[in-house]
Amino acid sequence: MMATYQDKPWLQHYDSGVPHSLMPYPEFPLYHFLTNAAQEYGNYTATITSAHLPVIGRVESTLTYGEINALTDALAAALVDLGLKKGERVAIIMPNCVQFVIAFFGVLKAGGAVVAVNPTFPPDKLRHQLVDSGARVAIALTLFYGNLKQVQSETHIEHVIVTNVKEYLPGLARSLFTLAREKKDGHRIQKRPEDHWLQDVLVRYAGRHVDVEVSAGDIAIFQYTGGTTGVPKAAMSTHAALVANTLQCQAWLARPDVLEVFLAAIPLFHVFGMVAVMSFAVSLHAAMILVPNARDIPDVVDNIHQYHPTLLMGVPALFNAINSNSRVIARKCDLSSIYACVSGSAPLPPTTKRRFEELSGGVILEGFGMSEAPTASHVNPVRGENRVGSIGLPLSDMEMRIVDLDDGVTDVPVGEVGELLMRGPQLMRGYHGMPTETANALRKGPDGNVWLYTGDIARMDEDGYFYIVDRKKDMALIGGFNVYPRYVEDVLMEHPAVKEAAVVAIPHPDPNKVGQEALKAWVVVKEQQALTAEELIEFTGQRLARYETPTRIDFVDELPRTAVGKILRRELARMEIEAREQAEQ
Repeated sequence: MMATYQDKPWLQHYDSGVPHSLMPYPEFPLYHFLTNAAQEYGNYTATITSAHLPVIGRVESTLTYGEINALTDALAAALVDLGLKKGERVAIIMPNCVQFVIAFFGVLKAGGAVVAVNPTFPPDKLRHQLVDSGARVAIALTLFYGNLKQVQSETHIEHVIVTNVKEYLPGLARSLFTLAREKKDGHRIQKRPEDHWLQDVLVRYAGRHVDVEVSAGDIAIFQYTGGTTGVPKAAMSTHAALVANTLQCQAWLARPDVLEVFLAAIPLFHVFGMVAVMSFAVSLHAAMILVPNARDIPDVVDNIHQYHPTLLMGVPALFNAINSNSRVIARKCDLSSIYACVSGSAPLPPTTKRRFEELSGGVILEGFGMSEAPTASHVNPVRGENRVGSIGLPLSDMEMRIVDLDDGVTDVPVGEVGELLMRGPQLMRGYHGMPTETANALRKGPDGNVWLYTGDIARMDEDGYFYIVDRKKDMALIGGFNVYPRYVEDVLMEHPAVKEAAVVAIPHPDPNKVGQEALKAWVVVKEQQALTAEELIEFTGQRLARYETPTRIDFVDELPRTAVGKILRRELARMEIEAREQAEQ
């Protein structure tokens, strides 16, 4: 008899020791993980900050869990004194650094909700998220202070707290940074008198505590969706949701009696890094190696070699880049400490997975998650079967359905494609200020339960492994047939000369086919490889139906991506429209 979604066939393929359920989940705020770590493991290293400086090479500084906890207490007291009310939002505008960790947990202790903003946003995008969230306080790195001040008058921001990345470097390194890099790299600023230095605040409020009652049901984060398919929306999630997902990650990945070390290369301002790295690490009282720029691959590789991480969360582009690093290829970087990696945000090419595992001896687990269910919902098992192309099995306490794309209600037979629906303990409360979008995403099913409509087209095999076929919004209609760009991308990636590929449905270029769509591919070719559009079209034509084969191919040096590595298909579509307009002119 064929399995059904209600049977949860995935449970039979869990690694031994992974529980089917973790209920009941503890009812405490997320920062309880930090206070507990400080009480029981106060002398354990919490953060490792390092930098490579001229003359003296790599330098580092560490903070313990006891120190981090005390600093977050001080910041929470300062925020309350500034007038922060329970439930109000605080924007954090920083890359991965110690101050992000301090700011995040300090805001939560003060009863606020964190709005983690991509610090590289241009002023217009920064303004949108600050206005939309209603944040009255912003905590920023000096490098991004100028953009914040440029838009502040058009937002609700009343208080700005600013910090320099050098603050947590050792004394000599801080001096050298001041001389060699601070002004050159844009870290030196002229702070306005009305704003506050974070270090001054932490000293002034040292030893202070706040008496704000924060419950598991309170909103902890406003997490903006990546905006790869439209206007970003703030998914509101509670402390309970984040605690639940942290414990789900623990049950899946943590090893008893092993003190893990996390490489924090994925941005902490993204929900993947926020929960699956920062919260997860704190819950295990594990050290986090903070990497501010994951695109600086020599620095990433040096951190791996120097500090021996055991867990690494990343995206395929990161693993690809590590595989291609000259030190790694020459076996001059030791990757052997890595036990497991989770790859998300984009499809993981089998060749990337295989090569990284050969180099490290660890395993890459492809997974899946959303800002609306922060963060992980599916992961392949650590010791069990890793199915190529699969996002793996639902985590403990997760329920899944795949429904008809037309009616959105009827379960499709196992093995067929439809929209992925999920429910579990970590679902968001809704989108801030968007009741229509919330009602579209969170709907009551025939069983009376509320399900999250993910917008992803997926299928489940008989063993309960799930496969993402494409985004519902990205599906194309070519010649009357449904075409999934992600599937076409996978075929393009099979060509030995192709490094990366993105496929988008564009308006048909033939004036006689107005209103119809055609497929276009943007392709990055591997170094020292040659490839023509004709060769690639012939290659795909042998593996795809005629209507699935891209008719136009552009070769590019790189693909536009979000900060966490997702390909911006709408940016490619915009580039195509602009190119056509210029050609017509």
